[in-house]
Amino acid sequence: MTYAPACGQNQPFAADGTAAHQLGTTTMAFDTIIAGGEVITADGRKKADVGIKDGKVTAVKKGLAGGNGAAVIDAKGKYVIPGVLDVHVHLELPFCGTTSSDDFNTGTRAAARGGVTTVIDFAIPYGEDSLEDAYKKWRAKADPKTCIDYCFHMAITKWDRHGPEMEKMVEMGCPTFKEFMIYESEGWQSDDRAIFNALEKCKQLGGMLLMHAESSRVLDELIARNHTPEKMKKYGAQLHGMTRPNYIEAEAIQRAVKWAEVTGGRLYIVHMSTAEGADIIRDAQARGVDVYAETCAQYLVLDDALFKGEDGHLYACCPQIKKKSDQQRLWKGLKRGEVCVVSTDTCSFTREQKAMWNGDWTKIPMGLPGLETLLPIVYTHGVLAERMSLRQMVEKLCTNPAKLMGLYPQKGTIAKGSDADITIIDPKKKLKVDPATMETNTDWSPYAGWKLAGFAEKTLSRGRVIVDDYKFCGENGWGKWLPRKKAGKL
Repeated sequence: MTYAPACGQNQPFAADGTAAHQLGTTTMAFDTIIAGGEVITADGRKKADVGIKDGKVTAVKKGLAGGNGAAVIDAKGKYVIPGVLDVHVHLELPFCGTTSSDDFNTGTRAAARGGVTTVIDFAIPYGEDSLEDAYKKWRAKADPKTCIDYCFHMAITKWDRHGPEMEKMVEMGCPTFKEFMIYESEGWQSDDRAIFNALEKCKQLGGMLLMHAESSRVLDELIARNHTPEKMKKYGAQLHGMTRPNYIEAEAIQRAVKWAEVTGGRLYIVHMSTAEGADIIRDAQARGVDVYAETCAQYLVLDDALFKGEDGHLYACCPQIKKKSDQQRLWKGLKRGEVCVVSTDTCSFTREQKAMWNGDWTKIPMGLPGLETLLPIVYTHGVLAERMSLRQMVEKLCTNPAKLMGLYPQKGTIAKGSDADITIIDPKKKLKVDPATMETNTDWSPYAGWKLAGFAEKTLSRGRVIVDDYKFCGENGWGKWLPRKKAGKL
């Protein structure tokens, strides 16, 4: 007998709710079989069934369906891909005088609906907190609410305090660290000494340093020069982009790359948004520097002309969206490999929160929602637009992030022994982005009204169906903490 798994269940049940073992079936080879779909991994694509037992993939081959009491998911005509990893999110983050509107409940519900099955947030120490203090506070926020698996990057905000704690954090399962070259007012800024030392320490510990690369002193100077009533009245939200020209990011990336080159520490540039940055990363990799770079979905499809509109302030993020020429270079970098990951930097705010700017662009809460639309944006504007192949999409959204963050092959692929984190998408079905029907906790979306393919028809987390027919059906607390031994490499 065969039957579809009930939404939210990781064990098969008959139509009347009776467990399979109560129906007299023998020990099953599988709990669930995903049948008839086209399995896409970073290694290629093939027609195959996927067998799942106890939350793990146990077989990927044709002819699995047809008995043994396993629940069967019909994936005929669909793509079966690994669950996406968004390795750059900010949920329930105190920032810019408010707190981001998506917490670990709504944010991970949105993630699941978008086919994301693992997120990595940032545990940031505030005040005199140690790294362990930050870790415990973020775990307390996340553990009861997360609907998908998760872990943290640890933010180093005071080198003399936090540097000596890095080894303990690696032992606790957090081998990736973050430093900010800006945000002095938030108490987060790291100077060149801190960056140099952290890279050395990462090399010793098998860790990796994530870097927010913007040149703070010149950025501060440009903001000061333009922070006048006259200019704010004339340009409004356009000043957010005008005061962050491309060289603000490019110079900072160049400097961070130099410290990585001389220390031998592994460096990962987060949310890279410029063509110049992609060129620097390409050249550094050609010299053998141990450096990687991610971009974010918004930098691939949005441009700074949006700041001219009535709602221009809504699009403020950091770094800000750039120009179409930057988009083109980033897409090229994804195809060639110097840009190896697409994430979101999700940091959601409502219209009311964004309105805090009151005409002063320096007071806009900076960030965009994105978890729910990451896969649809990359699939629609990457694969369907013939900017990348399906295999490359899986590489950038699933396999590369899993490898770099030390989660592969548990995550990021569909192979025997991997977690059964799986997303099933209809190649052609498009849905209109409507904030009123989404899980994301905002009343607007940067992509509102866009028709996107690639939303998850079904999402499985460790073999359990948590999205069915495009609707979330999981539960708070299902998400599992993922300790990691060390950072990885490609």
